[in-house]
Amino acid sequence: MSNTTRDPITTHVLDSMTGLPAKSIPVTLTLLSHRVIFSDTVYTAVTSADGRISQWTPATGKPGLSHILPEIAQVTRGGHSVSRKMMWSLRFETEAYWGTGKTFYPEVEVKFIVDIDEALNGKGHWHVPVLLGPWSYTTYKGS
Repeated sequence: MSNTTRDPITTHVLDSMTGLPAKSIPVTLTLLSHRVIFSDTVYTAVTSADGRISQWTPATGKPGLSHILPEIAQVTRGGHSVSRKMMWSLRFETEAYWGTGKTFYPEVEVKFIVDIDEALNGKGHWHVPVLLGPWSYTTYKGS
């Protein structure tokens, strides 16, 4: 394993047709909740040779993911009337992987919840694996 640290939200994509990692899939991670305070919180990455994303590139001028989660948690602690749960979206550009017209799902979006208290105490890690086929996909909460 490399010496780089992983972000608190990670993913792993496996090709269910071959049983191998699905490499080079563009993925976008977007904060869907708390947009009034944290607008345009978007990160991008491409799955590695082993089908994983462990680090995200922030939109211009935004802090890295490992910094934004505690920042959101602190804002919600400061008496603001904000939900204690954050909703995030992972959008996988699956047609880029399978080829134009070769999949029923040109993109796959997975929405999930991050508990702010877990983000605040620094113990939270949210891993979202995806098993991907040209005609189906499935996901689950990983560890």
